[in-house]
Amino acid sequence: MSDIGYFTWDLATEHGDAPCLRDDHLDLTYRQFADRVDAFAAQLSEQGVGKGDVVAVMLPNRVELLVVLMAAWRLGAAATPVNPTFTAVEAEYQIADAGAVLVVNEGPDAPTAGRPSIAVDEMAASQPSGPTPGLRPAGSDVALLIYTSGSTGRPKGVMLTHDNLQFMSSSLAEHLSLTTDDHCLLVLPLFHVNAICVSFLAPTLAGGQLSVTGRFSPARFFDDVARLRPTYFSAVPTIYALLASQPEEIVTDTSSLRFAVCGAAPISKELLDRAEQRFGLVIVEGYGLTEGTCASACNPPAGVRKLGSVGPALPGQTIAIMDDSGALLPPGAVGEVVVRGANVMHGYLGRPEETDRTIVDGWLHTGDVGRLDEDGYLTLVDRIKDMIIRGGENIYPKEIENALATHDGVLEAAVVGAPHDVYGEVPVAYVVTYPDSPVTEDQLTEHLRDRLTKVKLPVAIHIVDALPRNPVGKIDKPGLRSRHRPQPAATRG
Repeated sequence: MSDIGYFTWDLATEHGDAPCLRDDHLDLTYRQFADRVDAFAAQLSEQGVGKGDVVAVMLPNRVELLVVLMAAWRLGAAATPVNPTFTAVEAEYQIADAGAVLVVNEGPDAPTAGRPSIAVDEMAASQPSGPTPGLRPAGSDVALLIYTSGSTGRPKGVMLTHDNLQFMSSSLAEHLSLTTDDHCLLVLPLFHVNAICVSFLAPTLAGGQLSVTGRFSPARFFDDVARLRPTYFSAVPTIYALLASQPEEIVTDTSSLRFAVCGAAPISKELLDRAEQRFGLVIVEGYGLTEGTCASACNPPAGVRKLGSVGPALPGQTIAIMDDSGALLPPGAVGEVVVRGANVMHGYLGRPEETDRTIVDGWLHTGDVGRLDEDGYLTLVDRIKDMIIRGGENIYPKEIENALATHDGVLEAAVVGAPHDVYGEVPVAYVVTYPDSPVTEDQLTEHLRDRLTKVKLPVAIHIVDALPRNPVGKIDKPGLRSRHRPQPAATRG
């Protein structure tokens, strides 16, 4: 692989006083960002952080989160971003599983899993006297541990190297034709690799800039676009649905936007068309996995876009369709989507068997079903896995089922996704209780509140006498899902 090009200490030499990063509290040039990174790297070094260590960062979107990532890399360490809305149980599992030696968070009440911590307000902002601690990480060094829930319900740490991140960010910069004139408005959470690659590394690699916005709302979004004049942003279908549903009398100035990216969940052709017409905007739909360092396919902003498809493979990647025997299928055939390229993860942390099941002969098995057309454009057909995508957030039913099972009154539980107009899908639970158990739906919901992030809470919990099963005795989840599909109108004979 070529040398890593996104390190801030190198970019500062090239871009110096050009604008780099801002949020509601800070506005930094490339040089100022590099100085902040060096200052915090020195602080981390004083705490004993060094090459091969892992630093956990549990912060909402703000400039300091990116300072932590880059400062960890300055020392040859890796970073694991933790969802700031996690419960203590969820956060401490990730911090411990990642083997983090230190946590950067919002203060004394935040979970640390017993590790030392630095509060965000205590982060050093100026460099102490003496040499800058630092080394140049190798491309093969692990840079990020991004956690993704597995079908077992236990989140797994996806190991992404600097080579992975360099390949992905440079590929995105090329595909999206990013230059020093580009300015990304960040609206997605930075504990996802999408935001780190599409909104942070790709534009800074091109010498552009990033504005970190606060908690998303349509009013805040339109104000930020008019005030900051970004050239692009990346979002999920739920955000486009919220933007497109704003009253027509709301006058918005989106003229600075060159394009927008949509990913993380399928978007309907109707919504895509409505959002494009409303804002006079090119929206390119993409597709990828955390295990593939964010993105593998994307429609081009300039070029042939095929609505309903997620576009062709990004530069340097190969997408194919495979049958159950491992044979590659011709265009038009339906099968499992597999991906190959320098974007494929190093593996799952501490889970070599799962890594070997997911990456076979260099092919990343996505668990998604799709087909390629003659031009290499990918259309997703279905998902092999039971994963629920709620507003762009991946939710695995097994994790919710495991949490329900910790209640003494629960005998069995099954969770499926139900269609939702705004979020795409929402989780719904079916529970069988022990005989004569007095447990209620409200009690089960309350039981889950301390165990699951709000987004994972089922919108409904149905207590039933028995769960439907297929002929081999497995719970019939397709049957449960079908209960939530709109039923066709009856025809008269």
